[in-house]
Amino acid sequence: MTMAELRQQLPQVGKLETIAVRPGRREPMVSLEEAEVEVGSGINGDRFSGKPDSVRQVTLIQKEHLTAVAGMLGLESIDPLLTRRNLVISGINLIALKDQKFSIGEVVLLGSGPCHPCSRMEEAFGPGGYKARRGHGGITARVITGGTIRVGDAIQFIDEVAG
Repeated sequence: MTMAELRQQLPQVGKLETIAVRPGRREPMVSLEEAEVEVGSGINGDRFSGKPDSVRQVTLIQKEHLTAVAGMLGLESIDPLLTRRNLVISGINLIALKDQKFSIGEVVLLGSGPCHPCSRMEEAFGPGGYKARRGHGGITARVITGGTIRVGDAIQFIDEVAG
């Protein structure tokens, strides 16, 4: 198989574990069971929503990475809301969705780039929080098709070649 062919397949199906929004700058994340996602805008209620040219309309992090970060910090677990990401997913390799279309329930997103950790990680996790999150920051995405997402929704790669 060629590299292009390998990039165009991802048989695993993931799961949406957490939905969260930031109502305002430096405010704590608020957990939701469901949310409306708008084309070119993002998740309703999030402070970054409504910025149509932004590549950072939605931020995602992989649940499995939280275990790794907790281990590096000597913690048993990490509250996903402290990561300041909108969506926590599991069961599918998040970085494989960078530059690819994927669905979460009825919503279609396009992985637009890496989402590097910010300096607030030192506040959230203590000394070393920023460094522990490096390489585990997640990705950003743009909204292609809007709709409602719900905790528990399936996350699937969209094979542009096959359909």
